[in-house]
Amino acid sequence: MTATAADPAKTPADFWFDPLCPWAWMTSRWMLEVEKVRPIEVHWHVMSLAVLNEDKLDTLPEGYATFLRDAWGPVRVVVAAQQQHGDDVVGPLYTALGTRFHNRALPKTRETIVEALEEVGLPAELADYADRDTYDTELRASHKEGIDKVGQEVGTPVIAVPGSDGEQIAFFGPVVTPAPKGEEAAKLWDGTLMVASIPGFYEIKRTRTAGPSFE
Repeated sequence: MTATAADPAKTPADFWFDPLCPWAWMTSRWMLEVEKVRPIEVHWHVMSLAVLNEDKLDTLPEGYATFLRDAWGPVRVVVAAQQQHGDDVVGPLYTALGTRFHNRALPKTRETIVEALEEVGLPAELADYADRDTYDTELRASHKEGIDKVGQEVGTPVIAVPGSDGEQIAFFGPVVTPAPKGEEAAKLWDGTLMVASIPGFYEIKRTRTAGPSFE
């Protein structure tokens, strides 16, 4: 598996996502904006809402349980692509899938996945892994790495960056819509790091009054 050498002038920002989560998608688009205005470099990793909730399916509303069952396919394809073609394909493939699933509201079908794969120059046969557990060990390991940084009570996305004391600062979110751009993206990044770096700080939250805006 190959990976691009990290730029030593930039701070690595590890980002864990589930391809089907619209809120993680919003945060990921914000992170791409932050890359333009702050010296960071996003490193993409998968986590899985299906794995996170697999022992709760019987207690969840049927609609969400169906969503979770459907969530296995896309994340398995991303992991298969990563294992066979290297870390560098994860970010572009996530963008290709997310643009179709979220911005364009295309069905989460094999045809949509194949279209995304072909856009980024990956073989269509990788879509076969949506129904295979070939790389589930690697998927679960990546999921565990991310979720262990923040605890089981949250979901996706998870972000982790080096702190000034050498320890990682890790947090869930931020949950935001629409994705801020330019100086607003920078302000949210700076503020998020500021509060997340305080020992014992856990949560700021208010009720969501709008769904994801993919503009």
